[in-house]
Amino acid sequence: MDIRSLRYFVETVRLGSFTQAAEALHVTQSTISKMVRQLENEVGSQLLIRNGRKLALTDTGRIVFERGQEMLATMRQLTLEVRDTQALRHGSLTIGIPPMINLLFTPVLKAFRERHPDITLSLREDTGQALERQIATGDLEIGMTVLPADPDLDLVSAPIASYPIWALARAGTFPGRRATLSFKALNDMPLVLLKDDFALTRRLRQAFDEAGFAPKIAAQSGQWDWLVAMASAGLGVALLPEPFINRLATGRLDAIRLVEPEVSWQVAQIWNGRYLSHAAGAWLKVCQDVLDTRPAH
Repeated sequence: MDIRSLRYFVETVRLGSFTQAAEALHVTQSTISKMVRQLENEVGSQLLIRNGRKLALTDTGRIVFERGQEMLATMRQLTLEVRDTQALRHGSLTIGIPPMINLLFTPVLKAFRERHPDITLSLREDTGQALERQIATGDLEIGMTVLPADPDLDLVSAPIASYPIWALARAGTFPGRRATLSFKALNDMPLVLLKDDFALTRRLRQAFDEAGFAPKIAAQSGQWDWLVAMASAGLGVALLPEPFINRLATGRLDAIRLVEPEVSWQVAQIWNGRYLSHAAGAWLKVCQDVLDTRPAH
């Protein structure tokens, strides 16, 4: 059985779409369709039922999908262990880093390069939630997100840092010269947030639910600096972690820390717990030394 066609089939079923699978695998939709047909020919049975845009598994397709996931996970595990045979000599490591978190890691990258010059280090930028899924499936070994991670993905986490979240708005938005703002006061304010695929927005939506109100979202963006621009223009209140507030010249902006409850931006390393290479272990050790973190589930 061809491993590539099996991978394309599994990804198509997982995403429920030929189009989305093609985008995720960086190939054309016709390539996905061709590989799925090839797998059906090899198996000798139809695997998918195509009903318009919806896909359904046949009985045989369900077996191939379930066992296919196991086979692909085994292949990824084999690749990791083979690559790891030279331990910290001539190895390679890819770290998944969300765009908002990368500013914390310049000193860690510098220290890692000095301690382990023979390891080729690559950075993969994506949203925290996307990185969680990639790590859970084994497509990526280790990365970062904002806690709490998706509980359905069975990830191991090691907290790195925690910062309070601040509200940022056009000067004069917040009454008086208060230093803090009740989180529930956001119920009456239009908000500008990062898009929903950002782990920070997932954390904020959880906090809204716990506070018992639905936010009034004026706009969402994938760029935190655009949120700042929209807040400065008076379109709404931006909610950002403290490190970003400290990087801003807030002359035309009011910045106020959220309390009651205080919502934290808690950054963590994550991995799937099945296997951790020597290179990834070395990365965690450098993070612990530089950022004084301690691993925890």
